[in-house]
Amino acid sequence: MSSRRIEHENYLKEVLSQSITSKNPSNDAYDRSYKESSSYFMDLKKGLLNKYEGKDLLDIEGSEVVETVYGETLKITHKEKINFNLDDKKDNLKKELMSNLKILPGIGINKEKKLKSDGYETLYDLLSHKSYGENAKNVISDIENECFVREYKILKDLSRYTDSENSRNNTLKSLIKLDPFNLKFMDIETMGLSNQPIILLGVAEIKGDSIESNQYLLRDFDEEPALIDAYLSHIDEASVHVTFNGASFDIPFIKNRAKYYRIAHDLDQIHFDLMYPARNLWKGILPDCKLTTIEEYICGITREDDVPGAYVPDYYRTYREKHNIGPLIPIIDHNRMDIISLASFLMRIYEESFKIQ
Repeated sequence: MSSRRIEHENYLKEVLSQSITSKNPSNDAYDRSYKESSSYFMDLKKGLLNKYEGKDLLDIEGSEVVETVYGETLKITHKEKINFNLDDKKDNLKKELMSNLKILPGIGINKEKKLKSDGYETLYDLLSHKSYGENAKNVISDIENECFVREYKILKDLSRYTDSENSRNNTLKSLIKLDPFNLKFMDIETMGLSNQPIILLGVAEIKGDSIESNQYLLRDFDEEPALIDAYLSHIDEASVHVTFNGASFDIPFIKNRAKYYRIAHDLDQIHFDLMYPARNLWKGILPDCKLTTIEEYICGITREDDVPGAYVPDYYRTYREKHNIGPLIPIIDHNRMDIISLASFLMRIYEESFKIQ
């Protein structure tokens, strides 16, 4: 581990230890224990049923019924300001790539050492090399043309010379070349871990100085094909998925449900699953690497009345049994916060990818 990485971890541990110091730790411990108990979530549900008695789904701010080729579904739209800014580090990345001879086919760690000892320090130097000159010319052209997809693939290919976790961080550097609108921050809520309906599917997009979230809610189970189709309308070949554990769960889950309904889809675009770089950066420093934990300790965001995924099926069943939208409200809020916070989280991880080598 580099001295820069050790210094960074020690600093972060000190900041976190100060941020979680409590003036009354016994009360804090009791409150935290209660808010993680089943009793708390039963009490919360009862309160929501009382609060929203007689309310309709269309009473939810930003809600409307939308039509798809598979029928109707409910869409909930929110827009808020965001300072989404991936600092321009094009020169840093270009210098880093140009000096990494392993980019070229046939050059490994030992070959690179030999070439550099012979005076070939950069790809530019290799232009005059008998064996590697033509490949160097093509790769230099790709880098100077600032193609996001090509640069992503270059950084991903370099993972064969680094550990897998660091390589996932490095691919984030290619975001320099991407139009932010193509980022699709996504999360789903389901009735179970497999072969169960998707009850809520949220996607957020950067639009100028704002971030817009669109959530598609399952009013009843027969609307699931329409919900999936509505989400797919946001995705094209230039889209880039940004999720937290979405590579293992969300995207495969949507694919499976789309296949079940024989809905044509293409969800094989580039995917940044932020769970992996989060583990690389903060495993052993934070209590755990859940998204809500990272929000609290790294981003300073604390959620109120948040309902974990384990309680979502019960809350959704209560909504259907009682014909009361109350239990849906925290599910909707949780999902929206997940996709919105991914944008801030991405900026933080992106910055860290350039700090730690």
